Amino acid sequence: MDLTPPPFSRFNHDGLEIAFFDEGDPSGAPIVLIHGFASSANVNWVFPGWLKTLGDAGYRVIALDNRGHGKSSKPYDPELYRPQQMAGDAAALLGHLGIAEAHVIGYSMGARISAFLALAHPDRVRSLVFGGLGIGMVSGVGDWDPIADALVAPSLDDVTHARGRMFRAFADQTKSDRQALAACISTSRDLLTAQDMARIEQPTLIGVGTTDDIAGSAEELAALMPHARALDIPGRDHMLAVGDRVFKKGVLEFLTEIDRI
Repeated sequence: MDLTPPPFSRFNHDGLEIAFFDEGDPSGAPIVLIHGFASSANVNWVFPGWLKTLGDAGYRVIALDNRGHGKSSKPYDPELYRPQQMAGDAAALLGHLGIAEAHVIGYSMGARISAFLALAHPDRVRSLVFGGLGIGMVSGVGDWDPIADALVAPSLDDVTHARGRMFRAFADQTKSDRQALAACISTSRDLLTAQDMARIEQPTLIGVGTTDDIAGSAEELAALMPHARALDIPGRDHMLAVGDRVFKKGVLEFLTEIDRI
């Protein structure tokens, strides 16, 4: 399997440079992939095989590096990381590429951004996949202040908080700008209300690992939405669910069903 990172392009939006790739069949149905916190388009979508899986299925596969991540601009102002603004980057990318409507797949923070995108630009979103985030999108995902502290600590050895250590190690592994990530984590977790979720009418698949202690229940979130269903990803935690075969198979079946409509 070829998991080589594709070439990236860049465009400017909101005073920032946003990096993205546009691969697969140019005549295929477009899919926009939005990665999670401390990750990147390559880490979430190329290395776990999503680009190959979706490309082989005939889709046009587009993924951006969220602001503060990957090859995109990395401002240190926390107010630039509200999910509405990051959703605006994704909408601007669709406009930049001349795409009227796309399927949208988001993982973890990317799922939250995808929900804000669907609310702000419902005509641009054909369907949604939320990965790694269930009812936590509404009820919250716990206290993440220790993660910001962990990201700016002098070294991993100085971090004792378990979740903080996990994300600090991940940020070190991906050679991320930890100050930008600390700014991002402080403001990117704006919650949606149950009423917000009820307004998202696109067909939605919500995939969460059965051992994920961050996401919250996929079933509870699906129950708030008019056209959503949950997918259990067996035996996978928050970090491992993204590349799971059950998740990929479920997404492909869901997309095939949508594209028949």
